[in-house]
Amino acid sequence: MKIHPLRTHASAKHLAREDEMAWKLASVAADPVAVDGDTADMICNRIIDNAAVAIAAIARAPVACARAQALAHPRPGGATLFGLPATTQVDAEWAAWANGTAVRELDFHDTFLMAEYSHPGDNIPALLAVAQQMGRPGADLLRGIAAAYEIHIALVKGISLHAHKIDHIAHTGVAAAAGIGAMLELPVPVIYQAINQTLHVCTTTRQSRKGRISSWKAAAPGHATKLAIEAVDRAMRGQTSPVPIYEGEDGIIAWLLDGPDATYTVALPEPGEPKRAILESYTKAHSAEYQAQALIDLAFRMRGSVPDTAKIRDIVIHTSDHTHKVIGSGANDPHKYDPDASRETLDHSLPYIFAVALEDGRWHHEDSYTPERAHRAQTVALWQKIRTQGDAEWERRYHATGRAEKAFGGHVVITMEDGAAVADEIAMADAHPQGAKPFARADYIAKFETLAAQSLSVVERERFVALAVSTGTLDAAAVMRLLPVADPAALGSVLREKDGIF
Repeated sequence: MKIHPLRTHASAKHLAREDEMAWKLASVAADPVAVDGDTADMICNRIIDNAAVAIAAIARAPVACARAQALAHPRPGGATLFGLPATTQVDAEWAAWANGTAVRELDFHDTFLMAEYSHPGDNIPALLAVAQQMGRPGADLLRGIAAAYEIHIALVKGISLHAHKIDHIAHTGVAAAAGIGAMLELPVPVIYQAINQTLHVCTTTRQSRKGRISSWKAAAPGHATKLAIEAVDRAMRGQTSPVPIYEGEDGIIAWLLDGPDATYTVALPEPGEPKRAILESYTKAHSAEYQAQALIDLAFRMRGSVPDTAKIRDIVIHTSDHTHKVIGSGANDPHKYDPDASRETLDHSLPYIFAVALEDGRWHHEDSYTPERAHRAQTVALWQKIRTQGDAEWERRYHATGRAEKAFGGHVVITMEDGAAVADEIAMADAHPQGAKPFARADYIAKFETLAAQSLSVVERERFVALAVSTGTLDAAAVMRLLPVADPAALGSVLREKDGIF
């Protein structure tokens, strides 16, 4: 890996194009290095993972809405949609929008946390849609996905958007543009222009994940990757974009991030170095924000020591400052304690999540979030007794780079009404690569089987898994069939009764 400094440059001082971060990212994307076996296997796992959570969300309103919009843009020879037959084809950018919304809706797919937050699996729907429309085989799709993960994770490690309340989809869009460029074997100058445009139009505020969180949370990544597809198309037609987008004196760093005197560092692979960053990311065993994953597992473990949750006086979760301020009481967000909060808000409320996990000893992507569950009187009472507290050691471990040190958990103290206390801690979710039960291929398939059982036949589940695990060897015709087809009854409404403009 090579460390690249990144800072603002005044317009009066010439910055060579080859020294711009967008050019360096494009160069990594264009490097034709082979995808190694471990990386290819993990990409197949994440294709299965995306399908699992998308099918589980297939009838939810945000997903049905996005699908209805996509269906208003039919294109023979285009791309396919989750749940629908491969003969139903739409424009690739609209497939990316609809499929990206389906993948993101339940907050249940892969993650990478460092300086910034990310769900690098958000890139996959866009790359698959473009591969289908452009007639690309599975080997090209693997190359593009490997590049998208590499660049996404490099940016997340080096540039914190959250510190300035910028939504993480800015990195998502750039990664998708780079991955599409890699998949289509585009030259560096074309990918460079696409990256510049994508970052320029994908930089939005983090209000989408604050307060009474709306259905836009699920749609935001699909929107970013849709814009990335449009940017690549425009760049392929010879058009240019705002440059230098990172370093310009009126650019991203100077005005939206740490300012004109700041310096960032981004580590990127050298030419010929394999793209293996996907192996640093991890998926979820529970449908909730990633920083709650380990604490759900801990709640399951601790409930045996708390026979009567009604007799709890209070619960304090000592955790990283990030967790405390994003999904904990440190967010100073009353909606995180509100039984009438949206599902999107509850899956970002650690007090709610810990209360339900402690009471139920299970977590379910639907049952754990129903209005009836959130309004249960005993749960509401327990929920209000839970607070989080930032802890310097857990914050240090959150940012640690060594695998043995890095942690996304916390230390929990449950104090009973009689003063007795129960304490325990956990560093990693059980499903994390460093956790007690790391997810392997069989776990990804089991997750898919569980989440798709109500919507897909046994034959269809077997068909999809057989294709997904063989992605790298698929021809273009097989790539067109690389989405599972649901029972029509499982799709729910496509919201035609609420037609919009399209």
